[in-house]
Amino acid sequence: MKKQKKSLFKLLAVYFLTISLFGCKTKSDIVNEYDSYLFTYFVGNGPGEESIHYALSNDGFNYYALNNNEPIINSKEISTSGGVRDPHILRGQDGKTFYMVVTDLYVPKDGWSNYAMILMKSTDLINWSSTKINVPNTFPKEFGKVHRVWAPQTIYDSQSKKYMVYWSMKTGDEPDKIYYAYANKDFTALETTPKQLFYSPTNSACIDGDIIYNNGKYHLFFKNEDENKKGIMKAVSDKLTEGYVQVDGYMDQTDEAVEGSGIFKIIDSDTYILMYDMYMKGKYQFTKSTDLLNFSVVDDEISMNFHPRHGTVIPITKKETEALIKKWGTINKNVFLSFNSEEIKKNNVIIDDENKTIYIPAKQGTDITNFNPNFKLFSGVTSSPTTPQNFSKESVNYTFTIKNKETKTYQVTVNIDHNPVLDGYYADPEIIFSNKTKKYYLYPTTDGFTNWSGTYFKTFSSTDLVNWNDEGTILDLKKDVKWANRNAWAPTITEKKVNETYKYFYYFTAAQKIGVAVSDNPTGPFVDSGKPLISKKPKGVIGGQEIDPDVFTDPVTNKSYLYWGNGYLACAELNDDMISIKENTIKVMTPDATFREGTEVFYRNGKYYFLWSENDTRSPNYQVRYATSSSPTGKLTIPKNNLILSKNPELGIYGTGHNSVIQILNSDEWYIVYHRFNRPNGINKGDSAGYHREVCIDVLEFNIDNSIKPVKPTLKGIKTEISN
Repeated sequence: MKKQKKSLFKLLAVYFLTISLFGCKTKSDIVNEYDSYLFTYFVGNGPGEESIHYALSNDGFNYYALNNNEPIINSKEISTSGGVRDPHILRGQDGKTFYMVVTDLYVPKDGWSNYAMILMKSTDLINWSSTKINVPNTFPKEFGKVHRVWAPQTIYDSQSKKYMVYWSMKTGDEPDKIYYAYANKDFTALETTPKQLFYSPTNSACIDGDIIYNNGKYHLFFKNEDENKKGIMKAVSDKLTEGYVQVDGYMDQTDEAVEGSGIFKIIDSDTYILMYDMYMKGKYQFTKSTDLLNFSVVDDEISMNFHPRHGTVIPITKKETEALIKKWGTINKNVFLSFNSEEIKKNNVIIDDENKTIYIPAKQGTDITNFNPNFKLFSGVTSSPTTPQNFSKESVNYTFTIKNKETKTYQVTVNIDHNPVLDGYYADPEIIFSNKTKKYYLYPTTDGFTNWSGTYFKTFSSTDLVNWNDEGTILDLKKDVKWANRNAWAPTITEKKVNETYKYFYYFTAAQKIGVAVSDNPTGPFVDSGKPLISKKPKGVIGGQEIDPDVFTDPVTNKSYLYWGNGYLACAELNDDMISIKENTIKVMTPDATFREGTEVFYRNGKYYFLWSENDTRSPNYQVRYATSSSPTGKLTIPKNNLILSKNPELGIYGTGHNSVIQILNSDEWYIVYHRFNRPNGINKGDSAGYHREVCIDVLEFNIDNSIKPVKPTLKGIKTEISN
């Protein structure tokens, strides 16, 4: 007995020594190493399009296709039909084995009828073994008449310790139903007869099931196929194979036709991404949630250099990422994830693969004679040189390499560009100079929210109009305003001296109404008046919106006026309290049919200038026109050539509009502050360019006759020695 114990102790000692020397990674170890995401998908219904494709992402939002978006497996070699669709990939419990299941279907030949699925297995994501499973042939008694076998997926059943495959099937005129069966140990066959997994309370047709486990519950996302109830729905159970109860409502956030939902978790976060195929639109929609019930669209954060159909995303390790890039990676702009240099305006970098050039705009004060972009690249891609370079006289050649595969050289140029003047997405800029602090302040719309859905305002300060300091949030609709909690847009502000004390009156748009808040300082805190100042249309006005306020104090009379309107221009004199208007002074002053919104009024050399924006802010042709008057409310005179700010396609500048104007104290030096589409990506964003805008400043000049010279929007912006 003693000898047996000694032998056991020796064996245990050797075991633990082996672990300590060589390691024994579990699935938990792999989870801690997750570095990137693998998106597995197919691309269409046409010849050759029903095949397995790969794409990589470092953040779960921005994806780049591997193998130049060509298939990574020959569909004809693994299928009975010649095509495969709906790839679903799963990492096994051992952390190193991967399971993929696909629909065996080739639409150009067979239409929408099929009989088989394919089970696949790999230990490296590159080499796959495969087995065809013809359901009617395998289960002739129970499912001999099946004519649809669609969208299989796999999940590990911790109770049975087996991999469960689930998919939808259709027999005759019966609705599609979701079934499940267990795979054998080798993942080469189904060892149990399929059983129905989900019982729709309305016997609806259900396809494209996708199960995720969270907080003790299994969440089954699926598409309801009934004609009048189509959309992504969800059922929940505390057991994997039974008891699913359908949740009310739809999980998708669109009225478009959808299918192929897939859900995954962002690494090291509580955020889940639900994506689905908007197959009639040829695009994907991504939504996010932290509770798997309430989802919001995040399409504006997504980028891809391909058009996927019904696929799956899983997290992968750095080692796995490097192996995939070594096998199928190509050097193009998508391998450039970002830059580690804080001096770079990252939203404005231009990578031109065709001409092999990279344009890097740097912030004011950057020493470009000794500068290192610090390229952040996908794992497995390297760059040279790695030391700081002199960009002051000419471009510098950088070589990017995928080891033993590909090398490309790009010419890299670095310039100091002052436009845009703020980091990030902002629009509708208002600007003032504070006599109290002797600083300039910018008050923009906080942009970058889908359909202009921002809910808070910020301000930025500067002493030179070039270097801006973020002063933080000054008004939050959800916290500070009782009468509105959405659509925080287009503010304006004025400084007034009241009883020898400076007061700041901040007029803002919320929920298509105009409010006013007051503070003792240009950076707040601002206190809302408690009710909207403008909440209805002026008499006789039909259409348009009560938005885009502009406040102007006449230097001749010291009276203050508020202007507003989208589709019309209205004006009213403000009372002395600056938080109410003289109702009997409301006047409609719409200059002509070009007026859209964004009024700006200023006074110079005895003339009152009225500037406005033409066209929709989502249009590349959003632009600024002007008129003049002899009074703040007088008849407007429109010059023959009154277009003063418009796009500059040569520089990739579009959507220039909704401006304000600033005069340098005790001078005739003027500047125009406006927004434009993000450069370079805005012009390719469609409608979302209209809420991905940037603030710029350029010189505003006048002719001898006091007419305004057309402004050419620039990248360089203005000189740096401005001060008051």
